[in-house]
Amino acid sequence: MSSTAATQVRSDRPTTPPTGHIDEARAAVLRAANINPRTGLATDYLNHFNEAIMLLEMIPDMPECFEDFLTWTPLSYAEHFWASNFKARDLAIEAYESADPRIRTEFDHLASTMTSILIAVGSAMREARQDKTRAALAEQATGWVKPLVALAGGIINGGTEADVETIMAN
Repeated sequence: MSSTAATQVRSDRPTTPPTGHIDEARAAVLRAANINPRTGLATDYLNHFNEAIMLLEMIPDMPECFEDFLTWTPLSYAEHFWASNFKARDLAIEAYESADPRIRTEFDHLASTMTSILIAVGSAMREARQDKTRAALAEQATGWVKPLVALAGGIINGGTEADVETIMAN
């Protein structure tokens, strides 16, 4: 399933008004499932990117780990939860689909940026012939993706708008 299809709201599910008051009972259910009731997003999705970061961080010291990084596969928010053992995965997907479209768009932009970086680095590592080159690619990618994961976490937790261009310029 494409990430575009995964982000479409299904009309057969009830939605919470994006800017309206969240029912306290629903908020309690979301909190119990580690889903932010204000944003409808769960930090569990960031584990998908943290896994790639962990593999990248190992490459400078253990060059053979680049092969493990190359097995990392991009997943949309919904795809991540479908493939996970997250207890409340259906609730996480439904809450995401019901999230304020502005929050979801900002969050999806960050996820797309992180995915693009990781795919590009994977492609470059496949072509690289020296461990030193792969290590440099891994360190650079980690320097870009880690701050984006932090920004995505801020969005999940109700933080302010992310400035991807400023982070990428550093």
